[in-house]
Amino acid sequence: MATAKKAAAKKTTASSSSSSTSGTKKAAPNAADMLNPLKGMADRLQSLNLTGGAGKLLESGRKDLAALMQANEKSYQGLQTVVQRQTEMIKSAISEWQAAAKEMPGKDPKENLAKLDELGRQSFQRAIDDIKELANLAAKSQADAFDVVRQRIQANVDEVTKLLQRK
Repeated sequence: MATAKKAAAKKTTASSSSSSTSGTKKAAPNAADMLNPLKGMADRLQSLNLTGGAGKLLESGRKDLAALMQANEKSYQGLQTVVQRQTEMIKSAISEWQAAAKEMPGKDPKENLAKLDELGRQSFQRAIDDIKELANLAAKSQADAFDVVRQRIQANVDEVTKLLQRK
């Protein structure tokens, strides 16, 4: 019986202390009270098709990255082509000048000057043609790279347009 009285006294003390603290301090909310406002939000979020949207977003990002990589590859290949062609042009010009220099000694100086003059004119014209060719090669490689990016941008615009039309 004494233990029953002690238990009842503890209960009364606990309830009176909690009621006395509620006047000055609010009682700590329990987990159920904290989760109630979130339940409605969780239900709304679960009803959204986030997996499809997130999947589409990830796929779009992957396609963007692939397009950039492809554009960089085209640009790099174009640069390699330009450098390779430029190297061939320089080797060819050096060979021509070496051949002309070998033919010069022991001949008439006037004839040598005429040959050098003609070789200079041909070299100048070839240099202009080579510059045009290199510029065209560079422009084509950059146009190819830009076309890849342009196509991806257009695909993104089309995807966004489709999404906006659904709503």
